[in-house]
Amino acid sequence: MPSPDSWSIWTDRFADFLDAQAADADAAHDRAHVTRVVTTARRLAEDEEAQMDVVVPAAWLHDCVVVPKDAPDRAEASRRAAEAARTFLKSEGYPDQWIPDIEHAIAAHSYSGDVAPDTTEAKVVQDADRLDALGAIGIARCFTVGGALDQSLYDPDDPFCDDRAPDDDTYTLDHFYAKLLRLPDTMQTEAGRAKAERRAAFLREYLDQLRDEITPA
Repeated sequence: MPSPDSWSIWTDRFADFLDAQAADADAAHDRAHVTRVVTTARRLAEDEEAQMDVVVPAAWLHDCVVVPKDAPDRAEASRRAAEAARTFLKSEGYPDQWIPDIEHAIAAHSYSGDVAPDTTEAKVVQDADRLDALGAIGIARCFTVGGALDQSLYDPDDPFCDDRAPDDDTYTLDHFYAKLLRLPDTMQTEAGRAKAERRAAFLREYLDQLRDEITPA
């Protein structure tokens, strides 16, 4: 594992690389999202005894290629990010022994990419990214994306999908039911699952409060 001083140097390199891609990032996949995922991934890696030399670069670079949520090739984003990360790491002289596992962890992190994580490190990075879609920050990110896509907040006839299938291409709130509340069941690590359950409980509390506020008397 790199020394603390070496990690500081690599962190600067990762950040500089991301800055060069910043024009492609949306508000829900900005530097703040990346740093949160890195922090969470480090914590999960400690719990799972995962290799930091794989987890840290993969967490930093997992969204180095961003494809808009409504783009037809959205599912290709993680694969493209993995390829871009591999090219970058090789050009910067990162140890070759870790690059294939870093590439896999990035390719496997995405919900839409549908790539199964085959290593502990990939499972850690996937969980860290999905945790950022839950809890208070997950709510904020969800509505940020919905606003950017010019979606309606909710279906006024059935806001909480009580009698219809979720349509999160049209209504932002439907994304809670289409994806977010399902994330705890997809978590790959024990620590990640526990965190996801707590954050999903917060989402349910939010929905209960919202139902109370918008349901006609």
